[in-house]
Amino acid sequence: MGTYVVTGGAGFIGGNFVHYMLDKYPRQRIICFDALTYAGNMETLAPALDKSNFVFIEGDIADGDAVERLFVSESPDYLINFAAETHVDRSIENASAFLRTNIIGTQVLMDACRRYGVRRFHQVSTDEVYGDLPINRADMKFTEETPIKTSSPYSASKAAADLLVLAYHRTYRLDVSISRCSNNYGEYQYPEKLIPLMIMNALKDAPLPVYGNGKNVRDWLYVKDHCRALDAILHRGRTGEVYNIGGNNEMSNIDVVKLIVEALNKPESLITYVDDRPGHDLRYAIDSAKIQKELHWEAETPFEQGIGQTIRWYTENRRWLEAVTKNTESRDNESRVWK
Repeated sequence: MGTYVVTGGAGFIGGNFVHYMLDKYPRQRIICFDALTYAGNMETLAPALDKSNFVFIEGDIADGDAVERLFVSESPDYLINFAAETHVDRSIENASAFLRTNIIGTQVLMDACRRYGVRRFHQVSTDEVYGDLPINRADMKFTEETPIKTSSPYSASKAAADLLVLAYHRTYRLDVSISRCSNNYGEYQYPEKLIPLMIMNALKDAPLPVYGNGKNVRDWLYVKDHCRALDAILHRGRTGEVYNIGGNNEMSNIDVVKLIVEALNKPESLITYVDDRPGHDLRYAIDSAKIQKELHWEAETPFEQGIGQTIRWYTENRRWLEAVTKNTESRDNESRVWK
């Protein structure tokens, strides 16, 4: 039996990864370590709580003492780091929490991995570290060799963490890997991001806030496809390497919103255009050739299928939506705009 620590496992992608690992590897121990900030919620982990090989530990990755206790008590073989502040708008308002969690937290985790001989540390990163691409150049995509060119305090903090991970590999020979993914969607996503926010607001006949003209393009990756990619990298990826993970599903934000409106049989008059975000990236697109060639992974879920499943899940799980938003409604999440 192996022991896997999943930091940030009560959040969106981390929570889906916890469920994926428990289903695929029922003999492995899965430890979720999460600070339970606004975006992390025990409701996301509810299906895992009665499983004998799952343990939840509340803690902050930037707290050295808490991380030390985690390693002493659980002796992990692998650590996969999802824990991060991720919402661009929040980073523009106040960057300090992003620097603490995304950079210092990563350093604290890697120092513990060095001390306790963890087999591999995997850093979950983002395509936003590359900046953006022209709208009218469909031939251009991010590769692992694309220079880092960040646009927000959030992406800068993630880029800094990536560089730190690679430095620990070179300096200390720590076994590491990094993945940079495109925009994820699916069940359990906190409703400040585009797709769950639009679904939640549409279900309540509330305004659907769209930045600028909505023509910004994203490559959409279904979260369960992402989990399969992370599994492949963690166990078969080369040490010290970066792997891009894309969904090969480019679509403009306004087209995504209109698709959701149509699926829920709501009027397009709910769409409300708001002032654009400062430094808003135009287009993201991932070239996944490296992971396809080396690890034989590719995205399997067409966007039409994945978005249909996602809309159904949120429609059928309004209790989850209520639970994760009740403590932050004073921040007017209905009018917040997404990543």
